[in-house]
Amino acid sequence: MDWPAPEDFVHGDPLPPPADWDRPGLVMVFNLECPGCVSRGIPFLKRLHAEFGDRVGLLALHTSRGHRLLPRGDVEPTLVRFAQDYARLPFPVALDLSGDLARAWETEGTPHWLAFAPGGELLRSVYGSQENAQTRLQYLLEEQVGGD
Repeated sequence: MDWPAPEDFVHGDPLPPPADWDRPGLVMVFNLECPGCVSRGIPFLKRLHAEFGDRVGLLALHTSRGHRLLPRGDVEPTLVRFAQDYARLPFPVALDLSGDLARAWETEGTPHWLAFAPGGELLRSVYGSQENAQTRLQYLLEEQVGGD
């Protein structure tokens, strides 16, 4: 599976590809210009981190796919400020500047979620940030970690 290079992780520690994961995980493909991503997707990912902590791997991947293609110097500083100072994200954020990763992962838009089992099996691919998408992802993670 294509995966962000270590230098493309702009916030938090780089994560290995899902094939190397020993726990389930969720990747949210997003863009700061996507209202659903910022108002629903990011808060949902933060709630999942609060609930599951280190029992799941979480990654937010900022992509240009479906959005404006901007130079790294225009995107990265804004993304880092958002992750560190505004949203105070407790999980890694990586940059898919060209949109190639999102394209390879066949995302439908932003936000798009990819849920993985330990070892990297893709369990679910979900587009959207509405309540039904969040509920399906929440239940899937609870099932994977044994719930509370």
